[in-house]
Amino acid sequence: MDIKTASAIRRLRLTSAVEAVSFLLLLLCSVLKRTTEFNGVPVMGAIHGLLVVLFVAFLADAWYRTKWPVLKPAIYFVLSLIPFGGFYAERLLRREEEESLTTARAGEEDVVSA
Repeated sequence: MDIKTASAIRRLRLTSAVEAVSFLLLLLCSVLKRTTEFNGVPVMGAIHGLLVVLFVAFLADAWYRTKWPVLKPAIYFVLSLIPFGGFYAERLLRREEEESLTTARAGEEDVVSA
C-alpha cells in the first residue's frame, strides 16, 4: 500500500468517529424534542446527513484504493447505522491504517535501499 491509501483509510476513520458522535447527538435531540420544548432535530439532522454523505464518499474511496472484498466496506456501512457502531468501526479502521502505514513505510525503505 502507499501513503494515499493510508490517507484514505485515515479520512474514513476520522469521519466514522465524527459521524458516530453526530448520530448520538441526533438521537439525543430526538428525545429532547419529544420530552421538552427544545427542537434541535432539523439542524442536527442536516449536519448528520452531511456527515453520512461524506462517510459514504470516503468509504467508496477507501474501498477503491485498498481493493477490499465487498464484505469489508459493507460491514463498515452497517456499523455506521448502529448507535456506537461507528466507534467500533473507527477502532477497526485504526488497525487498518496502522497496517497500511507500516506497509507503505516498508515499501519506501525498499526503494531507498535499492
